[in-house]
Amino acid sequence: MTKNLIFWLTATIIILFIFNNYNKDYYNNELNYSNFLLDIKNNKIKKIKINGRELKIIKKNNYKYKTYMPINDIDLINKLIKKNIIIESTNKNKPNIFISLLISWAPIILSTLIWILFIKQIKNSSKNSFFFNKNKTKILNKNINITFKDIAGCNEAKEEVKELVEFLKKPEKFIKLGGKIPKGILMIGPPGTGKTLLAKAIAGESKVPFYNICGSDFVEMFVGVGASRVRNMFKEAKKTSPCIIFIDEIDAVGRRRSISINGGNDEREQTLNQMLVEMDGFNNNQGIIIIAATNRPDILDPALLRPGRFDRKIIIDLPDLIERKQIIKIHIKKIPLNKDIDINTIAKSTPGFSGADLSNLINESALLAAKKNLKNISMKEIEISKDKIIMGSIRKSLIITNLQKESTAYHEAGHTIVGNIVPEHDPIYKVTIIPRGKSLGVTLFLPENDNLLISKKQLESKISTLYGGRIAEEIIYGKENISTGCSNDIKIATSIARNMVTKWGFSDKIGPLLYEQNEENLINNKIYNKYYISEYIYKIIDKEIKNIIIKNYKRAKNILIKNINILHIMKKELIKYETLNYKDIIKIMSINNNNNKLIKRTNNNNNII
Repeated sequence: MTKNLIFWLTATIIILFIFNNYNKDYYNNELNYSNFLLDIKNNKIKKIKINGRELKIIKKNNYKYKTYMPINDIDLINKLIKKNIIIESTNKNKPNIFISLLISWAPIILSTLIWILFIKQIKNSSKNSFFFNKNKTKILNKNINITFKDIAGCNEAKEEVKELVEFLKKPEKFIKLGGKIPKGILMIGPPGTGKTLLAKAIAGESKVPFYNICGSDFVEMFVGVGASRVRNMFKEAKKTSPCIIFIDEIDAVGRRRSISINGGNDEREQTLNQMLVEMDGFNNNQGIIIIAATNRPDILDPALLRPGRFDRKIIIDLPDLIERKQIIKIHIKKIPLNKDIDINTIAKSTPGFSGADLSNLINESALLAAKKNLKNISMKEIEISKDKIIMGSIRKSLIITNLQKESTAYHEAGHTIVGNIVPEHDPIYKVTIIPRGKSLGVTLFLPENDNLLISKKQLESKISTLYGGRIAEEIIYGKENISTGCSNDIKIATSIARNMVTKWGFSDKIGPLLYEQNEENLINNKIYNKYYISEYIYKIIDKEIKNIIIKNYKRAKNILIKNINILHIMKKELIKYETLNYKDIIKIMSINNNNNKLIKRTNNNNNII
């Protein structure tokens, strides 16, 4: 509507300009009245137009000019008649013809314009109301520059999809042997591991159209809209086959179907049903390969995962040490680096980082170096950025009292001492009492290697370490003065203990049975939920959780009582320096106690990063 209004307004201005110039008399020169009288006397004037005191003169040589009478010259008309000069008189108040027409036709033109705009608005509203089932897929350019060379890590996943790329390039090779390429590929992995990037690389390698859509784009409040969008999506994809359709976050539409209490059927389930039919129904959708990504495969509908639909599942997990090195090398290609940069050290100190986390680490380091006006990035910027990502930003504006600072130092020292003594615990990386994020202090442990399995002994050691901060406050200040800073520690410790009992089978009384209530169990058992786990079993579970907590609480307390001297020394060092790294902590832990016993790590893991 805005474009149309601008067009008609511009057209009107142009027409007015042309019409005014067309009807305009060109009397550019203006002479005085004496020259005019002289021209009459010399018989040089051919025609004259009189409009009040304004005189427009045309000479016999067609030269035009105008002049003004200083006073009413009564004898002027007689002089003009004697010289046979043509005389014209114009009405000074006579309006312009175009303006007159415009005034007379203005109401009709205005009414017509308003009516046209009103009808057009109704049409647009109708389109929005009745055609909102339009497909929302976005097709990317065929010339996608991302290939497998641009992706580090996930080597097994790349091997899985190589034959898919080969099929898209040379489908006749497989068809001759009667082979069928999988219609659906499901990428499963935590956020930031490169699922979307790998899908783009497949399109870049195969040079085929790549459609991108999110699972939530199918779902609307109106029943049937999502199913219609699925049909439209496959209809458009057929025109450009072979092609790839990438559905991100498919769990938004592919959630497990369940029987509703009122017997109805919602929009999401109708959308899922339509997708199941399009993937492996009567419709022939050969050449269309669907790649979906999710980090919640446990809630997907079983019909979506059967052969003929998403019959190939590719696990894209967090990168290991070697893969992290490869990812870092890709991200630092175009970044100026200092000589002290050690990729091996960076990779070892970032266990649990995804590809997106590593990219963010390098980017934060580059931003920090630019802020300091440095010419390249050093390990110092890497370390500062890593601490920011893991522990949060430093809260410089927060003002804390000396008592709060001392209490925080004891709290973090308690975590550190217990974590260094309990068996099979991750090595200490850093402890600080500088406020970061929501915490007044942070004690950070990092594993030396990628831990794929965790033993019962390791879990109990984590619980003991989590309660080390609370126990340190209790020993120094008494039970009445324990602060609320240990709330998150209690939450994590209780969650570990509960999983040990209900999920991992580490309770002798409960046994190796699953009592965990996942989301689907809660949905499918709304009415009978209170009978799902009996009250008797609940009491045993609670008792077992409490026993695990008390056992490890007592162990942590005994460790801190025996090492009270180290607790005081570490508190003083934390107040003095605010941050201690693993070398400082190892030195403090090697100090002799009153019983002349040398403190060492029980797992002898001193080869820290």
